[in-house]
Amino acid sequence: MDDTKCELHFVFLNYDPEYERLRSSKAKRGGNELDLYLSRKHDEVLAKNFQPGTYNKTFSLVIVDGFAVEITDDQANMLRSDKKVRIVEKNQQLP
Repeated sequence: MDDTKCELHFVFLNYDPEYERLRSSKAKRGGNELDLYLSRKHDEVLAKNFQPGTYNKTFSLVIVDGFAVEITDDQANMLRSDKKVRIVEKNQQLP
């Protein structure tokens, strides 16, 4: 298996009270605050673990506090050891 090939992985983060607070208030008043918070938070997790240019975050998932990122299997294993990360799963294509 080629561990240097970048593939899409989904990363879901552990419970975050600030995320929950912003998510519940978003329904009441709308706005970008939750989107900006999550994008910044997800970028920080990636920057803490990897060098710039070694990954490609494709999008943040607001409803579940997660994101999609193109990384290698070795990088996915590194992310799994981050205390903020709950689950890292490779995107599976259906036949």
